[in-house]
Amino acid sequence: MSMKNTTAIITGAGRDIGQACALRLAAEGANVVLSYHSSSEGAENSVKQITENGGSAIAVKADLTKQEDVNALVKSAVGAYGKIDTLVNNSGGLVARKTIAEMSVEHWQHVMALNCTSIFLMIKACLPHMEKGSIINIASQAARDGGGPGAIPYASSKGAVMTMTRGMAKELGPDIRVNAICPGMIDTDFHNIFTKPEVRTNVAGATPLKREGIPDDVANMVWFLASAQSSFVTGANYDLNGGLLFS
Repeated sequence: MSMKNTTAIITGAGRDIGQACALRLAAEGANVVLSYHSSSEGAENSVKQITENGGSAIAVKADLTKQEDVNALVKSAVGAYGKIDTLVNNSGGLVARKTIAEMSVEHWQHVMALNCTSIFLMIKACLPHMEKGSIINIASQAARDGGGPGAIPYASSKGAVMTMTRGMAKELGPDIRVNAICPGMIDTDFHNIFTKPEVRTNVAGATPLKREGIPDDVANMVWFLASAQSSFVTGANYDLNGGLLFS
């Protein structure tokens, strides 16, 4: 129970990686605030599971590209638990695969807002309620290698998240640590929707570990970065891809 008496906000926590992070931090004793946009059933099921296991959690619907929703989410967290110790910025998405020739300015701006501006808004809103703590941003392997076909806005936004992580680590230390994780091929709805099965098989086979990752792999790293076990780690962007890409 290394996170007992702490409060964690996890965005995009209605399914997959965010849901796994919420369950992992709750298992370590944290009070958990699950933010979701459309996955209400998953978020509510997680709250039920956490409370049945003796933990404490609430779920809050929010569009994190909107300032008023961000403010309401943070207000709910502070109202329920009084403070914020951990922020896991997991919300985001690819939206659609489009080449530069195909995409509109609106598509580009939407993906940037979803993956990058939302993190800025969340961190800015949480800071007044974080005396000490840890911020973990979920970036992507796409930020390292440019992403797959039609993913330039996504990869670019995640690259910005990596740079934000480094800059914020310098600005917010020593009391708040800021790190990021760059997941590779993780078995989630992201790849169920946007990646062909044969591509997934080929990518998994190309890794030294010969498999896709699972959400719990990411959640375990999030726990490490949120806990005192990583007290001398900040400004790092951790690869989590089974050895497919080394940086």
